[in-house]
Formats: sequence, structure tokens, C-alpha cells
Amino acid sequence: MSKKYAFSRKLWVTGICTLLILVLVAGCSGGQSSSGSNENAGQTTNQAGQTEGNSGANPDQAATGGTFVYGRPAAVNSFDLHNQITANNAFAIDKVFESLLSFNSDGEIVDWLAESHSVSEDGLTYTFVLRDGVKFSNGTDVTAEDAVFSLERHLEVGGPLAIAAKVDSVKAQDAKTLVITLQEAYTPFLSELSNFSNGIIPKDFGGVSEEEFFKQPVGTGPFVVESWDPTGDVTFTKNPYYWQEGKPYIDKLVYKLIEDDSQAINQLKAGEVDAIESLALQNANEIKEGADTAVAENGSWVTEQIFFNTLDEHFADVHVRRALAQAIDREGLTNALTFGYAQTATSLLPTAIPYNSNDTVKALEFNVEAAKQELAQSAYPNGFSTKLLIASGNSSRAQAAQIIQAAGKEIGINIEIESIELAAFRERFFAYDFSMMINSGQADSPEANSIIAFQTDPDGFSKSYWTHYTNDEVTKLLREGQKTQDGEERAATYAQLLQILADEVPYIPLYYPEILKGVRSSVDGLIVLPNGSLRFEEVRIGQ
Repeated sequence: MSKKYAFSRKLWVTGICTLLILVLVAGCSGGQSSSGSNENAGQTTNQAGQTEGNSGANPDQAATGGTFVYGRPAAVNSFDLHNQITANNAFAIDKVFESLLSFNSDGEIVDWLAESHSVSEDGLTYTFVLRDGVKFSNGTDVTAEDAVFSLERHLEVGGPLAIAAKVDSVKAQDAKTLVITLQEAYTPFLSELSNFSNGIIPKDFGGVSEEEFFKQPVGTGPFVVESWDPTGDVTFTKNPYYWQEGKPYIDKLVYKLIEDDSQAINQLKAGEVDAIESLALQNANEIKEGADTAVAENGSWVTEQIFFNTLDEHFADVHVRRALAQAIDREGLTNALTFGYAQTATSLLPTAIPYNSNDTVKALEFNVEAAKQELAQSAYPNGFSTKLLIASGNSSRAQAAQIIQAAGKEIGINIEIESIELAAFRERFFAYDFSMMINSGQADSPEANSIIAFQTDPDGFSKSYWTHYTNDEVTKLLREGQKTQDGEERAATYAQLLQILADEVPYIPLYYPEILKGVRSSVDGLIVLPNGSLRFEEVRIGQ
């Protein structure tokens, strides 16, 4: 059986931006047609824009039906799509709820529940026509009124992935046609509509309370929640009314909680799970070369970073942040930890996202003497002691923490590593209860604003990714980038913004990892998305 997974590593494609310039929407988002280049050798693209994997098990030997078990490091604790953001919930929500638009494994925006969409020349009016025959998992028809209810609920709730566009109205023109009118142009709008947070739910929650609805959610996705332990596993069953005829091929999908990545690898090798979500980069070659295992991979929208809490007196000092940035050998760290599955970061934006400016941004270089001189300009010239917060069970971050600890010691900063369980880790940084931490930032859609806004907007949900970093010029450039039509002017705006971040380092970008999933060789048709989620509609389990 073949173990090669031919998922695309190249997400920057010519066709992503072409149509968007015409309709004045976000770079690398919007209703693209075919891409200018495609490295998906041996793959085909279906009508809904999905890229179908042709590897893993021999399709002739793969069967329909059965149960697919997926090992994940954190439990699903909510299906409320408008109030969630972390991957543990997001990548379960997107199995149940679907949006008008989505994106494929190349990072291209595609029509999903919408059969088509159009944008007025002034960029203010968006019209979506729903597909024929789309039903919710309870068998009721999906109408434009359901879309109106869903988007208006999102506008009311706001939440961590709030609709940032200034929406004037959301109206159903008829049963199949939705019209959204904006007060002013907002370039990333189409891209943001592809987020899981803009999934369509039944009008008025189908006649039940919000609380009851999200315990037994009803959506248009390929799967339905059968059983759910908010501290453990989730079992999904096949949605019999799914709009993609014949899919999903499997009968059940189980999200199995495995908090330690070493345990996950052992269970994958033993065949206790069919795939694992958290595959440390240092284990990739071992799994790729295993007798019964393989690696599914894709380029990513992820940047691994060190985050500074600027409410902390030490890291409120830009000289301290700059000193640590120069004390850390990013290239050496990347080479030591990622085994060729990542690229050293110079900019906040990963290379797969447009306007990343990786070739032009001048990041602070590794130079211990310069780092010492920088610290001497701070309020703490003789150094200080601090703590670095990480989530336990992630060996790559544990090793990164040790490298950072050693780098800090070289310039007089004593760093204590504090490793805690993942759920507690999230609670801590949500509460700004950290001095510095290692975490990743990622786009939820193929749009520069997706990361930039989340990590620089002091008024946004995350307050600049819980760093509370505030810079009036950065905020001004952020707003300009959101309104500017795609092209050279928008590129220049983001280049200027990213250079300020590189100079002031409220976070230190370390590397851009590829998305890696460990899978059994008997698995065929697994689709890896660049945000780290998977599509299971096409999955078959070999004999």
C-alpha cells in the first residue's frame, strides 16, 4: 500500500488574488477560480473545491463505512461557534456547521453552502445564492432566513472571531438568496465569511433554547454529534442529509482525547487510532518511515512564537524584548527542533499568507553582544528573573523553552520554565496570568488581516493576542489595511506594519511549521487544511 501523501506545500498561488482585486476584497480570500499553479500531483478538485488525496491506502482496497478514530490533545468543551476560537473546539465545530464559503487545501476560497456569490463594484453589497437541496441534519431545508439568523446572531454576540466589517443589513431576498450590505468597504470580508464561526444554524435554534441547541447541535456538516463528554471524547455519526451526495464515506468519527503527544504516537503505531492531530516535528520521520504509518502534511498559516505580556513591568520595556530577540538563535532553534519541516520566521505572517514581507522585513539578528547592549539600555541593565509559560505534553515546546532559557541566561535574564496542562495553560493566558509564553498564532482564513488584527488590535477580543501590546501607528496601519483594495498600496501598508512589529517585538516569531498529521497507512482520502483542521468527508479505511 502506498504511504505517500501528496498534499500541497505551496499555498501562494497566482489565481488566489486575481479575482479579488476585481471585487475589492481581501488578499488571498474571496471567490477565486483555478489557481495559477498547482503542485497537487495526482489530485483532482471536486465541484465544492475540495482537493482529494489520492494516497494512503489503495482506493480499490479502501472500504466505505466503519469508524475513524482521531487522537487529539484537548477535549471539545463547546460547540457554540460564535463564542469559541481555540483549535480543540473550532475543529469539531467545523464538522457540524458549515459556512457560505470555505477554503480548500491550497488555501483558496471556494463557494460552499453558497452555489455562487457576487460583489458590487463599490464593495458594499454581497449577494449569495444557496445550493439546491441543502438540508440540516434533522432533515429540514436550509433557507436564506437561516443564514440571516446565523449572521445576525454572530453580529450580536461578537465573540473572539467577531464580524469586523461594518454591516448595514443582512436580508433574505428570497428563499435561496442572501444579500449583505456594508456601510463601508472591508477588504477581508469574503475571507472572514469562510471561518467556522460563520457557520449556518437553524433560525431561532430550531425552536429550542440556545443551551439545549448547543448540547445537541443541528447543522449542515458531514457529521452529527452522537455523544459528547466535555472532558473527554466526542463521537460523531454520519449526517444522512449531507448535501455532498454519498459522503461522508465513514459511518462514525471519534475524537479521542490523548493529552500527551508520545502516548498519541504509541497509539497510532499500535493501530488504536487511525490518525493523530498533534505530531511533533521531531517524530515526523519516524512515523513517515514506519511500517504501518504515514504523514499527511500541508503548508500552514501558523507562526510559532514567543509572546510577551506587556502588562508585565519587564516586558513593557521594549529594550528587554529586543534584547531577548537578539539573544535567541532562531535559525539554530528551528533546525534543532523541526527537522526540515519548518522555515525560520522573520515576519509575523507565515509565507503561505499574502503580504508576509518575509523578503523585506529586517528582523533583529542573533547577536549576543548586541543583546547585552540592548539590555543595558533597559530599566533592568543587570538582568532580572521571570517565568516562561508552556503547555505540558508538547515535547517541541519543552525543548524550545530550554533553548530560550539558555539564551536568556547568556545576557543575565534568568528564566524559570513553568509547564502546565493545556486547559490550565489557556486559562492562564486568557487571564493575562503570564510573563512570557510559547504559543502559535494562525490565520483562520487565507488573509493577512486574520493574524494581524488578532495580534495587533488593542481593542479586539484578544487585546493583541493577550499581550496587550499597543502602538497607535500599528493600529492606524491595521485599519488602513482593512479598507485598502488589494494591490501595491495594501502591500506597502502591511510591510510598514510588519517592520514596526519586527523592531518592537511584542512577540518573537520563531518558525513557520508545516501542518503534520500522523496517519495509519490504511487511511485514504484525508484532506489536510492549512489552518490545521481536516476534512473527513472523503476518508476511507483500508481493508
